[in-house]
Amino acid sequence: MKKISVLISILFLAQSLAMAEMVMYNTKTGKFHKLTCKWAKQCTVNCIKIDKQKAKAKGGIPCKVCGG
Repeated sequence: MKKISVLISILFLAQSLAMAEMVMYNTKTGKFHKLTCKWAKQCTVNCIKIDKQKAKAKGGIPCKVCGG
């Protein structure tokens, strides 16, 4: 029974990590975009791909077009 609960915990953790939403974060402007946003695709300088929660923690502002 203990093995099953450990397995379920591991699966839940793996699913949570897989569901982390990645965004394109502009380090100069502080805005972040969904990866499919036209502005994310045009951003080549000062942009990094990070987790959405990390972008918010850095004080990031969601894009007005895609909503981040």
